[in-house]
Amino acid sequence: MVGAGRLVAVLVTALLAGCAPASAVAGGSTGPQIARRAPEGSYVVGVRTLTLDPRSARPLPVTIWYPTGTAGVAAGRFPVVIYSHGLYSRPELHAELTTRWAAAGFVVAAPAYPHTRAGAPHFTRADVRNQPADAWRLVRHLGRLDNTPGDPLAGHLDLTSIAAAGHSAGGFTTAGMFTEGHPARLRGGIVIAGGGLPGSFAGPIAPVLFVHGTADPVVPVTVGRAAYARTPGPAAFLSVLGQGHGEYLTPGNPGFAAVLATTTDFLRWTLYGDRTAGARLPTDARAPGTRYESRPPT
Repeated sequence: MVGAGRLVAVLVTALLAGCAPASAVAGGSTGPQIARRAPEGSYVVGVRTLTLDPRSARPLPVTIWYPTGTAGVAAGRFPVVIYSHGLYSRPELHAELTTRWAAAGFVVAAPAYPHTRAGAPHFTRADVRNQPADAWRLVRHLGRLDNTPGDPLAGHLDLTSIAAAGHSAGGFTTAGMFTEGHPARLRGGIVIAGGGLPGSFAGPIAPVLFVHGTADPVVPVTVGRAAYARTPGPAAFLSVLGQGHGEYLTPGNPGFAAVLATTTDFLRWTLYGDRTAGARLPTDARAPGTRYESRPPT
């Protein structure tokens, strides 16, 4: 896996009851901006597909899941989550997780990367290092959609509150978005079965949640822990005990309920400023087969 060999094998084990206060987020001075209350119910989820720059050297198909109302996209603005898939995968293979986040009140946009997705004509795992730039290209495109009169998503995207999330190579892609100079509106990251790329975890401080199976044969848990140790801001680590590379992302499998609850509350905390959700994080994972730990900024 790209970047794994460059990680420093350091483990920080200072445990706290929960993540640091929201005031510690985003550049060390401002926390998640509370523009409205986090939704309490569950939305019906809509889906849209589009392709960025179809005639370019890096066309980027995108799947977008969003909350719906009686007449299309639900009323209001919703924080955005950029979700990155792993090697030989595609966005729709992660829908069991991403649609549940959308139902909780987030717009989830998932690119199909040109050289690592399933069916890529010129597959190369080394292209992972170029994927953070693709993800930021998607963020810019969403900004244009939000300001395009007549577009269904116009006026519904809160691009001041963005999170990045991803599995496996997508977890490395997520880490690669947190480099020196990244916008402070990137307010949280979820790295699932992944680690860091060179230059990751720099720039404005934002919380990062790591999720990893302790018996992962593809990306060893030590890789995730080394990345966890490198993060300068609030960080948490959810271990799925005895599990491998991602079976806990499928409903009904051991660990799924804890992973869903923890990641959803992490997004509510970082993107909506929901402190109650932040306080729930340790108990979300209090289930057989999981272990949660966290630490404040270093």
